[in-house]
Amino acid sequence: MSRRIQGIGMTSRRTRERMISRLREQGIYNSKVLAAMADTPRHIFVDEALESRAYEDTALPIGHNQTISQPYIVAKMTELLLEKGPLHKVLEIGTGCGYQTAILAKLVDQLYSVERIAPLMKKARDTLWELNIKTVGFKHSDGGWGWPEHAPYDGILAAAAPAEIPEALLEQMAIGGVMVIPVGLEGMQELHRITRTEHGFEDEVIERVSFVPFLSGVSQ
Repeated sequence: MSRRIQGIGMTSRRTRERMISRLREQGIYNSKVLAAMADTPRHIFVDEALESRAYEDTALPIGHNQTISQPYIVAKMTELLLEKGPLHKVLEIGTGCGYQTAILAKLVDQLYSVERIAPLMKKARDTLWELNIKTVGFKHSDGGWGWPEHAPYDGILAAAAPAEIPEALLEQMAIGGVMVIPVGLEGMQELHRITRTEHGFEDEVIERVSFVPFLSGVSQ
């Protein structure tokens, strides 16, 4: 393991363990989620100037008007996705810097990730390769379209907030599948967990959140 990945000082393993202790205090209980986050160096997903803040419980800018979600939100969304049992095939909407992608890749069998901003997707793919995570499928596309070629999905996780849940994502859920997604306009967003049943969709509202908006189209 390279010195960069191991980290030193404010990016060290000890600092990461403090983050895990804080997550436990905040109510995150899934041991597999906590282990995945303990094993994933968050500092390599942000710019070097921000590395010393990587394990604070805050969102940080990653360029292109996007952010890396705070550790609590990453842990909470992952825990909600996995709460009803192991997942085989999962779709992530909004690769971003790849941190959430890295966590999910350690916890599900197959992961497909869609990102609308090409430079972010390339950087995320390179960072995951550096961590020897080579099992993720990436697609540069409008997240609202999902990735129908690999549907249906046992789980869908979205890292941006639409005003309303895109119909295409609901259609790509398997029966029994779970989607975790923030929904609403800025300042009025709530985290939802949607479960598809044989008769329709069950919608649980979890808590208030703040995410970047879910935008359409692609960017080179």
